[in-house]
Amino acid sequence: MSSEDVLQNASRLASYNVLLQVMFRVLTFLLNAFTLRFVSKELIGVVNVRLTLLYSTLVFLSREAFRRACLSGGSGTNHSWRQVINLLWLTLPLGVLWASLLVCVWLWLLEVPDPQSVPYYGPAVVLFALSGVQELLAEPLWVLAQAHMFVRLKVVAESLAMIAKCSVTVALVVSAPEWGLYIFSAAHLVYTGFLVLCYGVYFIRFLGSKEAEKKSFPLSCVGDLLPCRAEGEALIDWTLARLTWSFFKQSFLKQILTEGERYVMTFLNVLSFGDQGVYDIVNNLGSMVARFIFLPIEESFYIFFAKVLERGRDVRSQKQEDVAIAADVLECLLKLVLVIGLIITVFGYAFSHLALDIYGGSLLSSGAGPTLLRCYSSYVLLLAVNGITECFVFAAMSQKEVDKYNLVMLALSVSFLLLSYWLTWWAGAVGFILANCLNMGLRILHSVLYIHRYFQSSQWKPLRGLLPSPLLLLALAVSGGVTAFSESVFCCDSGWLPRMVHIGVGAVSLLCVIVAVLLTESRMIQFVRTQLFPQYRKKHS
Repeated sequence: MSSEDVLQNASRLASYNVLLQVMFRVLTFLLNAFTLRFVSKELIGVVNVRLTLLYSTLVFLSREAFRRACLSGGSGTNHSWRQVINLLWLTLPLGVLWASLLVCVWLWLLEVPDPQSVPYYGPAVVLFALSGVQELLAEPLWVLAQAHMFVRLKVVAESLAMIAKCSVTVALVVSAPEWGLYIFSAAHLVYTGFLVLCYGVYFIRFLGSKEAEKKSFPLSCVGDLLPCRAEGEALIDWTLARLTWSFFKQSFLKQILTEGERYVMTFLNVLSFGDQGVYDIVNNLGSMVARFIFLPIEESFYIFFAKVLERGRDVRSQKQEDVAIAADVLECLLKLVLVIGLIITVFGYAFSHLALDIYGGSLLSSGAGPTLLRCYSSYVLLLAVNGITECFVFAAMSQKEVDKYNLVMLALSVSFLLLSYWLTWWAGAVGFILANCLNMGLRILHSVLYIHRYFQSSQWKPLRGLLPSPLLLLALAVSGGVTAFSESVFCCDSGWLPRMVHIGVGAVSLLCVIVAVLLTESRMIQFVRTQLFPQYRKKHS
């Protein structure tokens, strides 16, 4: 597969992933707004912080390293798919091991919520862990689908699973709110069950079909999906296994950085369960764009960079055509996420109070809620840049470099936990966001230095994507001042008419910023049109 084909497939995958994440976030957004009116904020805090942390820790530590290793450098060509499948099945026993350990910690080492306000905590812990193990059953199928760019499969599977989860949650919250945590445990089991079912049904129908033969798919029957030894081969590829171990050490540290505030809240009890619920709702609202735009782009283009670049080799020893495409894509991606992040930072300041008031009423808009969301709007900019720079760095690093970076991640993890604890006592929930910003800034600095060294001996300078045009910066500065003044005059205690005026001012300001983007960032606009939107790509191909 040529670099252009890989780019088109990765771009298509990013487009579908963005649409999928938009649907996810909209459904979750509506679901949270709905459940806020039926259950207590303490119960929401336990579900969205403690139980979700149990699930995410289990699946991340069980599969993330395997995913990165098995999708690096074209596993299907550099390694036997038989050995890759065998390696991927190790996620299941690893998941059972993590589930057993984490359930013991969650039940016996952590503070147990009041059973009157948060009933059925013990069974819920077991069921959330079980849902994580259940999802790992589909891991070999997920990697196969990603490696062969089965983009629609992921969209359909996760869409159906999310719809089923929301349907179960709404039905049980309305009909049996006294079930407490059983409601959310059942919904999560349904979600992971649907994922496994969809991937299983697809591959049962696909393997051995004419379509599989046409695509020269490396597996021919359902039995090939199960672990077994191929004649004349080792059970697993030990080179790939060592790379997996390197990524595993890194993923452990990355999980602490990603979910650090939840770990601090869970293990150090710096916030009550009710405050955790409010923080998590604000956190989810603030991270909507990061999750449904930046994360899918990062995941999809990691696959592109991993397939186009040769891991651990310098620029001069690789195909120059491939390096040129990678550099061009990196520059355009950096400019894209930078522009989006700057817009969110500027407009998030003036519209945080209004957004929370509409979404959750005084429960969210009073107190620290608006300040939290304003800080998070700035944090989104750092999230955006870090996602793209790290996805390139992780795709280009050699195993030795990955091992060295693990030490950096260890230092960042320790500093993040200490900062989170100290800043939370000093500034409350805002301290979590400040600690995240400091650590994200350090991670960006490391990635930028690596990219600079990587392209230093070449003609390409992809880091120019981090330099917005002066006209765009001027438009953003003026818009920020105008909308901040509008909020102080029109928002948010004088009824809906002043609110609509404030929204109108924001809309006009945003239009001016978009015009500035169109006038100054033509190369980025062309990239978005031809690579991230399939209808334009077809016209230009």
